[in-house]
Amino acid sequence: MKHVARLALAFWLFTVGAIAADRFPQLGPDQMTPDQKRVADAIQSGPRRSLSGPFNAWLRSPELADRLQKVGEYVRFNTSLPHRLNEFAILIAARQSTAQYEWYAHYRLAIKEGLQPSVANDVAEERFPAGMNDDEKIVYEFCMQLHQTKTVKDATFQAAVDKFGEQGVVDLIAVTGYYDLVSMTLNVAQVPLPAGVSPPLAPLHANH
Repeated sequence: MKHVARLALAFWLFTVGAIAADRFPQLGPDQMTPDQKRVADAIQSGPRRSLSGPFNAWLRSPELADRLQKVGEYVRFNTSLPHRLNEFAILIAARQSTAQYEWYAHYRLAIKEGLQPSVANDVAEERFPAGMNDDEKIVYEFCMQLHQTKTVKDATFQAAVDKFGEQGVVDLIAVTGYYDLVSMTLNVAQVPLPAGVSPPLAPLHANH
């Protein structure tokens, strides 16, 4: 099975690599319209300080980019959820979309915030993570149900409300939805990993 997974990953990398150079070339300041430059400056002067990830693609629609980057600033930096759990939800979103760049960027942030590497690695390998804290189990069940069924069970919802409050539940939905959009953008734009970095995720199994 591992050999088949490696072949599938190699084929996927070949196909996306063949088209990556044709999608959303990097915009330099001298190539931006005034609206694009305004939004780029706002992003770079904020807590991200970078146009990495989806932002180069989003700048093609500068008004949308401005609105999305403000949502992203909230769900990443100002959410009511503990940052460890927020980053965990982002990793789950990255895994469900096989968003290589998103996983690469947020894996280290999740570990820095206190998520156990073994938990993250189990998510990457599509296993139920062993050794999760109680709050991590709630986030995992909530996010996986939301990704796979587009809703959550009553018991899952109530457990999340009891633990995080109604604001926390809405923030958990928001980080899941926002990073789904980020994942879609990264995958369509074929945002590359840094040179020398191997893709961290194999393709999802067919039953996903």
